[in-house]
Amino acid sequence: MRKQELRPGGEAGQGHAASSPAEQVKALVDLLAGKGGQGSQAPQPPNRTPECPLKPHGNDLRIQRHREALLSRTGGGPELGSPSPRLTSLLLVEGLTDLQLREHDFTQVEATRGGWCSAKTIALDRLFLPLSRVSIPPRISITIGVAGVGKTTLVRNFVHLWARGQVGKDFSLVLPLTFRDLNTHEKLSADRLLRSVFPHAGEAGLASTALSKALLVLDGLDECKTPLDFSNTVACTDPKKEIQVDHLITNIIRGNLFPEVSVWITSRPGAAGQIPGGLVDRMTEIRGFSEEEIKTCLEQMFPEDPVLTGWVLSQVQADRALYLMCTVPAFCRLAGAALGHLHRHRPGPPDAELWPPRTLCELYSWYFRMALGGEGQEKAKASPRIEQLALSGRKLVGTLGRLAFHGLVRKKYVFYEPDLKVLGVDLALLQTALCGRFLQREETLASAAAYCFTHLSLQEFVAAAYYCSASKRAIFDLFTEGGVSWPRLGFLTHFRSAAQRAMQAEDGRLDVFLRFLSGLLSPRVNALLAGSLLTQGEHQGYRAQVAELLQGCLRPDVAVCARAVNILHCLRELQHIELARSVEGAVASGGLARLTSPPHRAALAYLLQVSDVCTPEAPLPLRLGPGVLQSLLPQLLYCRSLRLDTNQFQDPVMDLLGSVLSGKDCRIQRISLAENQISNKGAKALARSLLVNRSLTTLDLRSNSIGPQGAKALADALKINRTLASLSLQSNRIRDDGARSMAEALAANRILCVLQFSSNSIGDGGAKALAEALMVNQGLKSLDLQSNSISDPGVAALMGALCTNQTLLSLNLRENSISPEGAQDLARALRTNSTLRSLDLTANLLHDQGAQAIAEAVRENHALTSLHLQWNFIQAGAAKALGQALQLNMSLTSLDLQENAIGDEGASAVASALKVNTALTALYLQVASIGALGAQALGEALAVNRTLEILDLRGNTIEVAGAKALANALKVNSSLRRLNLQENSLGMEGAICVATALSGNHGLRHINLQGNHIGESGARMISEAIKTNAPLCTVEM
Repeated sequence: MRKQELRPGGEAGQGHAASSPAEQVKALVDLLAGKGGQGSQAPQPPNRTPECPLKPHGNDLRIQRHREALLSRTGGGPELGSPSPRLTSLLLVEGLTDLQLREHDFTQVEATRGGWCSAKTIALDRLFLPLSRVSIPPRISITIGVAGVGKTTLVRNFVHLWARGQVGKDFSLVLPLTFRDLNTHEKLSADRLLRSVFPHAGEAGLASTALSKALLVLDGLDECKTPLDFSNTVACTDPKKEIQVDHLITNIIRGNLFPEVSVWITSRPGAAGQIPGGLVDRMTEIRGFSEEEIKTCLEQMFPEDPVLTGWVLSQVQADRALYLMCTVPAFCRLAGAALGHLHRHRPGPPDAELWPPRTLCELYSWYFRMALGGEGQEKAKASPRIEQLALSGRKLVGTLGRLAFHGLVRKKYVFYEPDLKVLGVDLALLQTALCGRFLQREETLASAAAYCFTHLSLQEFVAAAYYCSASKRAIFDLFTEGGVSWPRLGFLTHFRSAAQRAMQAEDGRLDVFLRFLSGLLSPRVNALLAGSLLTQGEHQGYRAQVAELLQGCLRPDVAVCARAVNILHCLRELQHIELARSVEGAVASGGLARLTSPPHRAALAYLLQVSDVCTPEAPLPLRLGPGVLQSLLPQLLYCRSLRLDTNQFQDPVMDLLGSVLSGKDCRIQRISLAENQISNKGAKALARSLLVNRSLTTLDLRSNSIGPQGAKALADALKINRTLASLSLQSNRIRDDGARSMAEALAANRILCVLQFSSNSIGDGGAKALAEALMVNQGLKSLDLQSNSISDPGVAALMGALCTNQTLLSLNLRENSISPEGAQDLARALRTNSTLRSLDLTANLLHDQGAQAIAEAVRENHALTSLHLQWNFIQAGAAKALGQALQLNMSLTSLDLQENAIGDEGASAVASALKVNTALTALYLQVASIGALGAQALGEALAVNRTLEILDLRGNTIEVAGAKALANALKVNSSLRRLNLQENSLGMEGAICVATALSGNHGLRHINLQGNHIGESGARMISEAIKTNAPLCTVEM
């Protein structure tokens, strides 16, 4: 898109200096007289600054009458005046993607999994206003959306609201036209165009002053009968000259005609590509339904029957491919109508196996049956006779099928009476209610009737039904439209021709047609339509041959294209799912590496779109070889999440992935490349892609070998990248040089929230560099520096940064070399910092002295919620200090003291704190040298504590006495949810005590009694006792 000119300065709403009252009066008189600005001054460029609208337009009766006419034309549809949120907030996009330019609307929805790109939004009432204080309003605006998403509804809403004075107040005149209107003219002048939509203009026309505040709306560019050709259209600046309609539109868009008029065009994405991006000032997109909006749509369809709504919604959700398509409003309503009719008129025993619909063709077949039978006519004696149904069905296909098929071949989606006559369509039949289910009639401004199918997919379904029927008797290629072709005899020959045409169509316009054609051969669809549209068993003998033919279309190309993925959709419609099922099983079992043939690759690409196995919610690793990955690149663009761990990928593969991540169409949000063989070269390739990528939020490169140079390349990218929020670089030999590079990036980056940097040997030098970055960084929330050879100097630097940093929430310093001296720095930081929530100091060298210093700080800290002190040589003295701190601290919820020899004395100190503490919910005391006395103290605490939910005492020696104490506590405690008593020498007696105590406890959900020398028979008995006493509690024996 072209960049809009900037204002010389000032506010967005600031215009030229106000003219004098006398000049304003003269301008108004000129406007009413229909005069242009013909003063002595040279013409000025139009002022595109938003201004207040004319006063209720009472001074211009023509415009007032125009508003009234528009209100009459737009009527009072269900959404008019109160449009849905998705039509009042459009997505602001930067241009068309390759997917939108080249693929069928269904493919666009499926490839993106029904999700629209995360883009800025713009409110309907600001659609034609400047985006910033220094920009100007757009002259050419385009709103795109797939077929059935609501483009015409949006236009009708806007026009209706403008006529009521609610939006577009900067326009004194809105001129709405559809390309259905324009198609009725062969030639047209700009003046005639204006008068066709604004007949109140009068002989003198409108002054340029009025046109500078006018908006010309051109709805449905994809329905224009002649493609726009900006390369070969002759310029025309004479508004009275009659020229071809497509030339007229081209000249208006270029600004040769009506240069002062704002133009708003709506279109399906593919057709919008006819307009050069350099001529477009603003592009917006209508998003489809969200999950909640799908539910709301179905509720509105069946307001009196919530049970029916729930059933229809459950059927839609049961099939991921169907559910994705329901994000398109028109499809959602069509599916809802068919499923609702199916539920109301449940099929009898012969049809019981045919519902609910499992494929697209089955759904449309039920819709066809609904249309034939008529709503409410399939019960008892009111049902039309089978002969009548058969006659109506075949007559419909004969009437509309030829129209639908040849329209599809010619890219024609709107038909007029001359088109109908040429194709021999019976006009009288179009007035029947049956045809009304498929074809809608609309009066144009020229009083000519325009016909179009209620949705593009219905045209494709009827076209496929016609082709299926006509191929039985056709002796020439049906696609040649009467031209010369080699004789083609037999259904299979014609099917092969259709498949070849579909594979060769670069824009994918025959993809869904081929799906329907394949689906008409499935046994279920044949049974559904037998007698009405198909003959019982018709073409069934060809099913296996068609499946083989379709799979033969999957050639060993370098890349799996959208046409190949569509073949898998066709096989599913045919109910030939063995190929997809085998690949799905390989994905689940990790055996994908052996499936490398072109059909297997296409099946994997298909599953990435529609299978639950490959969704972000179930991210199983894809074990792919480099060759398979390369062939899948075009389809990987649209995956939200990719796990490519442990694939032995090397640097050349990163070049390929970098090209994917650099693509404008890329939708990948999370990618994991852990445990591969990526060096600094591969990291540099990924870094280059991060310079332009706008979708990736999570990148996992743990356990590779990117080294300091790879880290530097990624760091340089982070200085520019504005989307990556999580970066995992554990175990990459980055060392202190790489850490310094990353620190420089953190000083400039405000987006990265999580940095995993463990096991990289960054040392104190790297820690100091990161500390300097943390003093200025305001975005990082989690920093993992586990196992990095950081000692006291590095910790001192990091803690100095924590005294000023106000955003870091989690810091992991496990497995470093922090001594009591370093603990003093930690304590000072904890007294000052008010934002850190989690601190992990596991496996350092704190000893009692360091732990006591931290305990003193915890008394004063009110932010920390999780503290890990495992394996730090802590003994009873430090445990006592921590116990005293817990009596005052009301923020800490999790304390980990496992593998520290605190003994009974330390356990008793912590237990004393539990009697008064109301914040701690998790306490870990594994392998802490606790005996019966410590367990008894903990039992006494549990008898009064009402907040602790997790207590882990694994690997101690509490024995029978300790078990009895805990059992007594369990009889009255109601907060504990998990109790681990594994390996505590309980014996049979201790275990029985605990098991019987559970009869009065209704809170415990999990208990572990393993390793307590109970024996197999005793374990069974105790397990049964726990199941009886506490059926909701899970026991591990």
